[in-house]
Amino acid sequence: MFCVSSTEFGAIMNITKGGLVLFSANSNSSCMELSKRIAERLGVEMGKVQVYQEPNRETRVQIQESVRGKDVFIIQTVSKDVNTTIMELLIMVYACKTSCAKSIIGVIPYFPYSKQCKMRKRGSIVSKLLASMMCKAGLTHLITMDLHQKEIQGFFNIPVDNLRASPFLLQYIQEEIPDYRNAVIVAKSPASAKRAQSFAERLRLGIAVIHGEAQDAESDMVDGRHSPPTAKYVAAIHPSLEIPMLIPKEKPPITVVGDVGGRIAIIVDDIIDDVDSFLAAAETLKERGAYKIFVMATHGLLSSDAPRLIEESAIDEVVVTNTIPHEIQKLQCPKIKTVDISMILSEAIRRIHNGESMSYLFRNIGLDD
Repeated sequence: MFCVSSTEFGAIMNITKGGLVLFSANSNSSCMELSKRIAERLGVEMGKVQVYQEPNRETRVQIQESVRGKDVFIIQTVSKDVNTTIMELLIMVYACKTSCAKSIIGVIPYFPYSKQCKMRKRGSIVSKLLASMMCKAGLTHLITMDLHQKEIQGFFNIPVDNLRASPFLLQYIQEEIPDYRNAVIVAKSPASAKRAQSFAERLRLGIAVIHGEAQDAESDMVDGRHSPPTAKYVAAIHPSLEIPMLIPKEKPPITVVGDVGGRIAIIVDDIIDDVDSFLAAAETLKERGAYKIFVMATHGLLSSDAPRLIEESAIDEVVVTNTIPHEIQKLQCPKIKTVDISMILSEAIRRIHNGESMSYLFRNIGLDD
């Protein structure tokens, strides 16, 4: 199993070579906490830069130290104003490029617009557009974590290191849930069954899958294959030929495949944003006899009324990493807990800057993880 300990990482974390500059591209001070943690672990100071909004809402970036010939690492955590966050990053990358930086590495723990990575009828693949914009601005390397779909890496024409938060979440389960041996890993939909299976196999636990829930936005009913609109006959085809129609799907009643009675249920996913599906899954698990319910996710967007809904729900605890700042949500809901992943990000930065192999950070990680 991929286990992480502070002692092990502390032993391999040494002082980086010269020529490294660490910037935070956030104008929002609440988003700079992760950057400060990474700088502290690397033993370097944050680079001097000003990022602010003009009165007309334009973003302005002023780099206040030389980056010529240096490896520049730009850490950008996503705030609620995601579009401003993107512009801050793009402008800073371009500023470093025009200032003759040797390399410009983006450290973006949560890649924005990652859910928009498939064609939706007459929509667009926005994550591909964003990847092209980052590369055009001058990004030479990307460090991110738990992409919503691993295929997003193919949208870039630069190296992408897609790190995993699962070792930290697994460690939390083992250390913070005393009777986790009596737990079962739950996938709230068949789409997240692979992730649940990965957790279950590493913890030597059983797995359960909830099937029959209300259709979500990831289903192929809104896939581009339904565009253009279906028609019984098409003018270009001979009238005597009829195109067979695909039988529409019909959702079965909600069922839980697996035994959760008298067990701790641990729901795992990559993103928790709109919590309705998690609340529905928790209610179903309670009805089936689960006596404690945990939710584990890498990215805690926790938008809108999520903290209040979680506090009033059957969920006992929500565990997310600090890829996205959520201190305000934690004040609103004590059930929300945070796992720090600055350790693995700082080690990735150190290894890239020193030209060392990244394979250590991907030990025991398979294609399905």
